[in-house]
Amino acid sequence: MKAIVSEYEETSVHTVVLSFGSTGKHYAQITNGAPFDLFLAADSARPQLLEDQGIAIIGSRTTYARGRLAVWASNPEINNIKDALNNHQNIAHLAIANPKLSPYGIAAKQVLMTLDAWPKIQSKLVRGENIAQTFQFVHSGNADLGFVAYSQVVNPKQPLQGNWWIPPQSLYSPIDQQAVLLNNRQAPKDLLEFMKSPLARQLIQHYGYELP
Repeated sequence: MKAIVSEYEETSVHTVVLSFGSTGKHYAQITNGAPFDLFLAADSARPQLLEDQGIAIIGSRTTYARGRLAVWASNPEINNIKDALNNHQNIAHLAIANPKLSPYGIAAKQVLMTLDAWPKIQSKLVRGENIAQTFQFVHSGNADLGFVAYSQVVNPKQPLQGNWWIPPQSLYSPIDQQAVLLNNRQAPKDLLEFMKSPLARQLIQHYGYELP
């Protein structure tokens, strides 16, 4: 999102202030009156709820990207990620985003349930508030491996060591990421329109997301 905002500000009179956090926490803040202009969620459920509740602008909701999961081990000695998940005796901690707050956490839980690993690995789970914190658990070595966003492991500005496995998308529900306007101000309208431009869509793909 930083790259998109940087390009947007090159040709706009508006300045964008980004606020990062979990989709669930931002949704709660918005319903409690937080003064955001545009909500970029990592799912489609919360933007829909905001429309249903009359908080978001009806008809402004749009899918801007589709996220993908990756399971990353920063330790290069862990080279068979799927096998490590199925035979988790050698895993001390597995990081996932909190499924109650993060769509990526919901997807991670779905993968583990499909692999029949969810009940067996409960004692080893560490839950991040959002996908960024989950990434940090693995990056810092506090977790042996973790379910992160594919966009994080292929980020061209942040080369990673270690290995990762890309779970087939048949193992979890699509992570459709939607944006919705929270007021009728021109600035958020302009940014949302820019996100539909060829340049923004190219950046979305470049950073590891799929286009809707």
